[in-house]
Amino acid sequence: MPVQLIRQPDAEGLARHAARDLVAAIGEAREARGVAHVTLAGGTTPMRTYELLDSQLDDWTGVHLWYGDERCVPFDDPESNHGQVKERLRARGAVWHPMPSTLGPSEGAMEYSRELGATVLDITHLGMGPDGHTASLFPNHPVLDAHGVAVGITDSPKPPPERITLTLPKINSSRRIVLLVSGEGKSEALARVMAGPDRSVPASLLDRAKLLVMADNAALPA
Repeated sequence: MPVQLIRQPDAEGLARHAARDLVAAIGEAREARGVAHVTLAGGTTPMRTYELLDSQLDDWTGVHLWYGDERCVPFDDPESNHGQVKERLRARGAVWHPMPSTLGPSEGAMEYSRELGATVLDITHLGMGPDGHTASLFPNHPVLDAHGVAVGITDSPKPPPERITLTLPKINSSRRIVLLVSGEGKSEALARVMAGPDRSVPASLLDRAKLLVMADNAALPA
């Protein structure tokens, strides 16, 4: 199945488009179900997207903010996804669900699994690294076979080694998945995402029926 692709000229255009798209998705979810469950991502492009949101959405009532992954560091650590998002997004009225990173990978994953449970995520934002990893799902890593809601990692090939991530099945159960890709060095991985499933490029394992790729020109395959 072909993947839907939206092209933007640069990272700023991509972030602005992603922000508008997220606001629209929140509105649709609240209209349909009264609440909106949103998964946030780490990374430069998602962070710029979140900087723009408060100026585009005044009412965050009924919006639940979850995370696709987190490093096992305190929230005031520069490596913390939640800490970085909170510096940029106020989202007054939203319900925040940060991953309990200070509990460590195993206990933190179990606690987040209990908290998120069977909740269906309306829209899941993800970034992608040059190696094709997304969330904390890394190439050919055993965590790609994990089931349930969330899982802990102690041997991440990208520091820090201890992390918590949603599992691939939980991410793929989202109603909609948006992969944000910007910057040079990602064109080869993005081409492989577009080509089809490949365990060496975890982002290619996302449900293609639900996946929307937003990419800037620098990240697009030649």
